[in-house]
Amino acid sequence: MNGTVRLETERLVLRQHVIEDADTLYANFGTDEKMFEYSGWNPYATPEMARATVQRFIDSYADAHFFGWAIEADNQLVGTVGAYDYDAEQSCIEIGLSIDRAHWGKGYATEAVQAVLAYLTGSQQIGTVTAWCASDNIGSKKAMEKCGMRCTGIERGALTIGGKTFDKLNYAYEVEQ
Repeated sequence: MNGTVRLETERLVLRQHVIEDADTLYANFGTDEKMFEYSGWNPYATPEMARATVQRFIDSYADAHFFGWAIEADNQLVGTVGAYDYDAEQSCIEIGLSIDRAHWGKGYATEAVQAVLAYLTGSQQIGTVTAWCASDNIGSKKAMEKCGMRCTGIERGALTIGGKTFDKLNYAYEVEQ
């Protein structure tokens, strides 16, 4: 495993985080309720939390099983994507993604996920990449499906976020054997 390496697409650069990212993540992610409406967690809620989260990412880059990228478009931080909970026995890992609301609808989520899927299943030889989203999160659902992920199941009423209950849609991308 190589861990987090720089990935480039037509419009994006996926790179390791730097501590300066914390300010942008707090301002554009942590203070916007829409950014965590469907996840229920906000690791950027305060400047201190944002800094601690980014520092944890930076400290983890020495681990070959850690995958956490800052997503840049036009030299501007527009999102984050990470892969978590690697299971070597099952050759499986889960991904999560967040794109700044000002950049929704531009195809950045799809482009970033495609790059990460290619990296994880190609050079890292991970057989299955999973993800999930709340049923009302149409943008995430569309991005995963455009990347070739397929819905593997629906957990009815599995997510309660901010007093609202959602179905949890589970997705998987599997390498053809």
